[in-house]
Formats: sequence, structure tokens, C-alpha cells
Amino acid sequence: MRRRIVRALLGASMLAAASPAFADPITLRALMEDVPETQIIESLLPEFTKETGIKVEFEKIGYGDMHDKLVAQLVAPESYYNVLEVDFLWAGEFPAAGWLEDLNPYVQKSGFDLKPFIPSMLDLLGRTPDALPILPMYNYSMGLIYRTDLINDAKVKADYKAKTGKELALPATLADYVALSKFFKAQGGDVVGAAMQGQRGDPNAMEFSNYLFSSGGAYLDGNRKVALNSEAGLTALKLYADNIQNGAQQGALSATLDDTMRLMCAGKAFSMVTYWWMLPQLDNAEKCPAVAGKLALSVMPGGHGESGGWGWGIPKNTSDESKAAAWKFIEWVQGKKTSIARALQGHAPVRSDVFEDAAVLKKYPFYKTGLDIVATGKSFPIFAYSAQYEDVLGTQLSLAAGGQAKPEDALKAAADGLTQLMSK
Repeated sequence: MRRRIVRALLGASMLAAASPAFADPITLRALMEDVPETQIIESLLPEFTKETGIKVEFEKIGYGDMHDKLVAQLVAPESYYNVLEVDFLWAGEFPAAGWLEDLNPYVQKSGFDLKPFIPSMLDLLGRTPDALPILPMYNYSMGLIYRTDLINDAKVKADYKAKTGKELALPATLADYVALSKFFKAQGGDVVGAAMQGQRGDPNAMEFSNYLFSSGGAYLDGNRKVALNSEAGLTALKLYADNIQNGAQQGALSATLDDTMRLMCAGKAFSMVTYWWMLPQLDNAEKCPAVAGKLALSVMPGGHGESGGWGWGIPKNTSDESKAAAWKFIEWVQGKKTSIARALQGHAPVRSDVFEDAAVLKKYPFYKTGLDIVATGKSFPIFAYSAQYEDVLGTQLSLAAGGQAKPEDALKAAADGLTQLMSK
């Protein structure tokens, strides 16, 4: 039921703790990445409309097209999208450009409780002592998803021991992981060692970051000076290229996240370094009968993976009425009740109370590991040109993994590109 209520005063009164009122039906429009998280929220939108009378429409597209499409609206006199899904890679650019509302006044006047939100997620999305430009939506920290049936198979164990002299076990280091991945591919069957997303740009930049952090490397040091071109960085790149060439599926250099999910779902890979929230999507007897019940999750071998996340923002170039409605939606979708409902469908929480909820843990015991992955994750460099740097880095990773450049040369070029962009 859609209820019609009297228009409230605009301005500060629209930020009051009571629900804002609208004379006419309000429609919120958001440009969303077409991933399971979006589908989970979309399934719950009728509940929000029933409670508030506010309609929400999602336009779903691939990640690669989102940034430029959003920027075109944010620099226009008025944005078509009046609630924003913002990637952490844009958390330096969008606030610096002055495109986002500070959400602190909305939080304070509505009494919304930020204490349950994981602090690292708030910081990842640009929180400062003076402003809150983006409220966390979901995290996409990365870890290792692997086949328990294969790692526990007696014949596989015997073959591994015969070929390596070692007992087969979950790898503790990145080098161990790549060696195990190569072992599976060398078996010559239809199961490769790793489903890899080697397409240049966001896919391989995110994937490689796990190799870098697991090797003890970093993009920046404690003083935000470029530290990529290091011994640890070179080790990471060599292992990454080795796995692409000798452990991954054919065509890995052009593969995306969707490609890796399909491969893993079909039972054609032992493992994938990926976003931890992929596990409930893969461990599904209806969608992925070949692997359902045979998968497990771990922190990235080496102890650290890539940490990322999405958040909600409100564009400045929309009406006050739209801004009030947008905050009402954000408050609802990130509240505890809705967050738990999302988690029960596979949502990757940004609130510690959701990770600890009894119903969530009963359905998904591996959420305990998910919290470890979030807690140990490290971040891609966040600054005004993060999105552009993904392309710079991705190009060099592709050249090295494809054998068109020496890893030493590719790493130096990637580090120099980061230095140049950060100096702008």
C-alpha cells in the first residue's frame, strides 16, 4: 500500500528524526552494478515502498560503464540519479570534486547509529574527522574460495605427495598456493588450478592486489610514498604471471569476474581468489549443483587480501526533497533489520552486529571467516585518480602475465604510473 501524507517543510526540517512527508509520490533512481548484492536489495524494495511511499528504481549495468555514466550526471545541472552507489575507488575523487552531500547532518538529525559499522569500512569510503561523504553499503574484501572435495581426495593427496614430496594441505603462503594451482592444472583433466580474472583494468588490478599484499608488498608506504617497486612487489608479479600462464584456465588474460564465477560454478576449477561474498552464490544447489556443498573460504594465503567496498551517497545537484528521500532510503537499507534480511540472502555486511547475528551464523557459519577477511584486508591506493590507476596497473599486469614484458619492467612502469598520477 502506498500512503500519501502531507508535505513537510524543506530544508533542515526534512532531516528530522520523524519520517519526512511528501505531497506527491517520490521516485529515487540509482545506477547499480549488476551483481548479486544489487539483486538482494532489489528484492526487498517493495517493503521500503510500503513503509514510506517512496519508490526506488535500480538501473543495473556492468561495472566498467558505471564511473563515466555517473560522472556525466554529477557534473550536470541536475543529476538524473538521486541516490548513488559509490565504489571505494571513487571515494577520493567524488568528495574532492564536491559532488556529494555530507551525510553527518542527516545522521545526527535522524539519530542513526553509526557505532555498529566496521570502522575500517567507514574509513575506506572516505570518512574524515569533519565529513561523512559515503555510508558503507557492502564490503567486497577478497579471500580464497576452494574445493574441499579435491583437497581431501585420497587419490589427489597421493598424487601430490608423489610429485612434490609434501602432504597436500590448504596453502599457507602465496608461493604454496600457486604451486598447488599449477599442480591441479598439470593433472591434465578438466579442472584447472585457479579461475582467474585477468582482463586488464579493474579485474586484474583487484586480483593482483591480493598477490601483492600476501607477499608482504604495498602500493604505498606509511608516508603515502609509492612502494610498489620492491622485492615483495616483484615476487607478487612473478607469481601472478606464473599462475595466469600455468595454473589458470585458457583465456584467463581476458576473463572477468563473471567468467570466473561460471567456471567455478561448473566445477572446472579448484579455486578462485575472489570476493568472499561469492561463496553463498556458488554454494547453491540450484545454481551450482556441481560444487554446492564442496566449497570453503579462507583468508588469502599469506594473511592479507584486497579490501574494498561500496557505499551510498547523495548527490548535491538534486532537490532537497530528493535528498531527504534518499537519506530515508539509506537509513532503511543500512539499518540492522534490513541488513540482517540481506545477509540471510548472502549480503556481505558492513555492520559487526550483522556478522554476529545468530540467524545469519546459523545459515552461513563461514561469516566468521568473512569477518576475518574484512579485518585483515588492505586497500588499493585511494586518491582522486584511483580509477585511472586501475587502467595503468592493469595494462602492465597484462603485459607481464602475457609474456610481452619482463616483470621487472612492468612493475617499474606500474610504480612510475602511480607516482605520476599521485603528483597531479
